[in-house]
Formats: sequence, structure tokens, C-alpha cells
Amino acid sequence: MSTPTTGTQPTPKIHPERQRRVKTALRFFSVAAWVTGILLLLLTARMIMQYLLGMDVSALAWVARVHGLAYIAFLMASLNLGLKARWAASTWVVTAISGVVPFLSFWVEAKRRREVTEKFQLA
Repeated sequence: MSTPTTGTQPTPKIHPERQRRVKTALRFFSVAAWVTGILLLLLTARMIMQYLLGMDVSALAWVARVHGLAYIAFLMASLNLGLKARWAASTWVVTAISGVVPFLSFWVEAKRRREVTEKFQLA
């Protein structure tokens, strides 16, 4: 006698070592996304203060350089996670672009975290 099917297939079990690697890459990606996003907001505020309000913001000149370095770390983290999670190229490109658009890095980080956590059964 056959058992009734519900139309859903069982989720394949992910190897624990792969889960660990993806979880580590996800953690690095999340930290890099948040740091990049915060620095991008500071950079945006600095530009608004300088160009729209005409304020002297020479004390914040470091923000652009530090955001550039953080963005490089963000690109490396997203590439690392993308390779481990086997993202399509388009997914990686959208993720990479999110580091240069204010507030988008936070939204994309939450979306990628949710997707990767679900796909790799991370707890």
C-alpha cells in the first residue's frame, strides 16, 4: 500500500561542515554590510552638509576613505558568501551594488540573510 503524498518533497539535509562554512561567511557578510551601510549614511550626511547646507565638514573627510575600504571588505564578503551559497551572478551583482546606495545595504543584508538561513537550514 502506498503512502499518500502531500505534493511537497522533503528538504535535503545540508552537510554540517557546509552549514558551518556558510554560517561563517554569512556572519562576515552581515557585519560588512552593516559597517558599509553606516559609513554610507555618514558619507551621505557629510555630502548634504557640505554641498546643500554649505557647512565646513573638513573633520569628516575620513568618511569617504573609510567607506571605500569598508566597501572593498563588503565586496569580498559578498563574493565569499555568494561562492559558498552558489548564488547566480545577478544575485551577486545586486548584492554588490547595495553597498553604494543608502539604506539598500540594510535591506539587501536582511533579505540575503533570510534566504541563506532558510536554504542552508541555519539556526
